Amino acid sequence: MIQLGRYGAPRHTIAHLSDTHLLAGGRPLHGSLDTDATVSGALGQLERSGIRPDAIVITGDLTDLGEPDAYERLKNLIEPAAARMGSQLIWVMGNHDEREPFATVLLGDAPNTQPQDRVYDLDGLRIIVLDTTVPGYHHGDLDPDQLDWLHEQLDTAAPHGTLLALHHPPIPTPLELMAILELDHQTELADVIRDTDVRGILAGHLHYSTSGSFAGIPVNVASATCYTLDANSPPHTMNGVDGGQSFSLVHIYDDQIVHSVVPIGDPPQVAHFSDDVLNAFAAMTPHERREAFSNKRSTVTLDDLLRPRAERG
Repeated sequence: MIQLGRYGAPRHTIAHLSDTHLLAGGRPLHGSLDTDATVSGALGQLERSGIRPDAIVITGDLTDLGEPDAYERLKNLIEPAAARMGSQLIWVMGNHDEREPFATVLLGDAPNTQPQDRVYDLDGLRIIVLDTTVPGYHHGDLDPDQLDWLHEQLDTAAPHGTLLALHHPPIPTPLELMAILELDHQTELADVIRDTDVRGILAGHLHYSTSGSFAGIPVNVASATCYTLDANSPPHTMNGVDGGQSFSLVHIYDDQIVHSVVPIGDPPQVAHFSDDVLNAFAAMTPHERREAFSNKRSTVTLDDLLRPRAERG
């Protein structure tokens, strides 16, 4: 990364996807949604960009019905792309998932129905995965054993801090029906993570991108790749729509975390600045850059920038 301003390159980069909702056999979700295609589209965009995230985190509802074949399909879609990009793949349980096929197909574990909590280390950045699912239900919860386990993990700080990855976000939603499916025991979770090295919480579940804070910690919810819930729905209603699908890029700096929403799709390009332009600015002094790019009266054109510096005078 070429530093042209105050901030340099992030220490870590994460691609945050959520709510893929695949069905066995590639069946369309709700009879019309090609969930395989949106996942492939998101991964294709990410790979073509040249961005190489340290991890790809998928915060739950990986499948719609917990079918083993759906997990196999998702694994076969994502694992090769993650390998090509050199990204750690981090799976998170959601309320539509089932623990046994999740554990056996995605994690390679023996069949079990225990909470699928995990800890990952990304060169000093710790990611703790919490399974907030309740077997047989769609709301979320964390049992006392999970909270004790989390407390033990957080007793020792990580070199670059900790992110929590879970499905049910511990923040309010304007969609009243979704409040029925919220995370229980939030007060107890707040007591565990407050004043620790937890720097952020990654979540899904809501099917729209949003953010908030919990126990003084930023919370970022990635939208769904399958379909979205319209946060602008009239009061007392909830509408799922085939539009607005996206994923998030998470850039972790020493003292900040930045979340950027990336729409899934191939919209027409209306402007483009190539790496040649960036390199031309990099060759300038800070004052020259400011005058060429920031000054509203600047007469510098892209053609000027791309001419050899000696010819520009």
